[in-house]
Amino acid sequence: MAETATEVREQAQEKVQQAGEQVQQAASKATDQARTQVDQRSTEYGERVTSTADDIRSVGQHLREQGKDQPARVADQAAQHVERLGGWLRDSDSDRLLSDIEDFGRRQPWAFALGGLALGIAASRFLKASSTQRYQQRQSLNTPTPQGSSFGSNGVGTSPNGEGVPFTGNPAPGYGTGATPPVEGR
Repeated sequence: MAETATEVREQAQEKVQQAGEQVQQAASKATDQARTQVDQRSTEYGERVTSTADDIRSVGQHLREQGKDQPARVADQAAQHVERLGGWLRDSDSDRLLSDIEDFGRRQPWAFALGGLALGIAASRFLKASSTQRYQQRQSLNTPTPQGSSFGSNGVGTSPNGEGVPFTGNPAPGYGTGATPPVEGR
């Protein structure tokens, strides 16, 4: 009996160890996939940002041709900053991106916190706007209308038989209220 209990305990420990290894493998695989996605996305965004820098340079050149040297210099400086950002995004891998973001957060905690606050506000505004639309859609789907009638924005429509008579949606006395309709001849 003691041998059986020991065997069961060993088998249970073995199963726990196998489950732990499977969890570690799954976590490692998920991390690798996330890193690959970050690397791909950062390269794509870097190329887009670099393209934007080229567009800003074109604007600067156009301003220069119009004789507006000061705005052209500002556009050129902006293009240089944007191009550096694009190159950093394009050339950095996920580890470098995370490391640089962490370093920035340590050097500039208030800027980092304000950036997080701005993102939070933007996300809440987006959720509020989309929740209003979802609420209105849900209300329009859940509002029952009498079959065959059509209602306008003022709640008055045509009768269910389509005769064009205003129909307010209120049933005749005794109908639709749970009361039994009167029967003739009784």
